[in-house]
Amino acid sequence: MQSPGRGHTVNGQSSGTVGYEERAITGNRQASWAFADAFVAEDDALIRARARSHASGLRPVSPGTGAALRLLAAAGNAKYVVEIGTGTGVSGIHLMRGMRHDGVLTTVDTEPDRQQLAREAYREAGFAANRSRFIPGAALDVLPRLTDGAYDLVFCDGDRLEYLDYLDESLRLLRPGGVVCFEGAFAQGRALDAAHQDPESLTLRELLRAVRDSTRLSPVLLPTDDGLLCAVRRP
Repeated sequence: MQSPGRGHTVNGQSSGTVGYEERAITGNRQASWAFADAFVAEDDALIRARARSHASGLRPVSPGTGAALRLLAAAGNAKYVVEIGTGTGVSGIHLMRGMRHDGVLTTVDTEPDRQQLAREAYREAGFAANRSRFIPGAALDVLPRLTDGAYDLVFCDGDRLEYLDYLDESLRLLRPGGVVCFEGAFAQGRALDAAHQDPESLTLRELLRAVRDSTRLSPVLLPTDDGLLCAVRRP
């Protein structure tokens, strides 16, 4: 992540591009992260949804990321949540398990076939049909039609190149105190390495700066799996 005027150390050398001190990732730290990511066990419904995701060529959220989403939904007593990127239902199950019992998950995806798999996963997990609302279509076509200030949490796991647009929409959709989360903020390390200049890495760096520096947000970057960037919308 690039941040003018704030130095860090990479492989023992000073750099002025990142606003934190980078430390070597030791084997012990990797083991600790792996333990933390698997700390909350997943049941049969999640295991089956995860298997469908892999069979479809998708990369679902990790167990640790799912547990973090569940915690955030529960801590915020979330009733209305938007999910960008339905997949096969792994993240949706975690979100709904953290939400209020009368909560409704609005989930958006360009692939209706995947949403059908998610419907099956939600049913297997014991959720009534009225707990979820499926909207097929491109996120940037759907989000502008949703109600301003009506949502407690927005989870973004769609097209990384659209993340900055998702941020703008989330600020409009969230109530004060609501939370926005972005999956894959590390881009498997590319977003943290200035040597990578591909469009996705550049977009994620800009997103990290925008969220961190916004006066409207209180952010945190969680090192779960491929990075979960979260922020609370300030009142």
